[in-house]
Amino acid sequence: MVIPPPVRPPRVVKFLKPYVLKMHFTNKYVSAQVIHAPTATVASAASSQEKALRTSMESTQDVAAAAKIGKILGERLLLKEIPAVSVFLKREQKYHGKIKAVIDSLRDAGIKLL
Repeated sequence: MVIPPPVRPPRVVKFLKPYVLKMHFTNKYVSAQVIHAPTATVASAASSQEKALRTSMESTQDVAAAAKIGKILGERLLLKEIPAVSVFLKREQKYHGKIKAVIDSLRDAGIKLL
């Protein structure tokens, strides 16, 4: 006989773990997404591949593009009422350059970093 796990109310499950910011950089594009860790779903995302953003950017790969992606992601998070995220950096990623631009613009948009 298999005993199912206890069912928690969705309100409690939503805040058990914080939202996690993950960033990905290619030679052409910058993308960032916030993932809700317990449910493994994407809460919000922004990328320089989006058609609406590509026309307004001079370059889709530099530090200025990364800052703009962070600002747009911060605005989208505030619309979804997500006040804080934790940052997940891979081993080779350092707080410098594009990563620093994304994180600083998120902080400037009003998102708290855990």
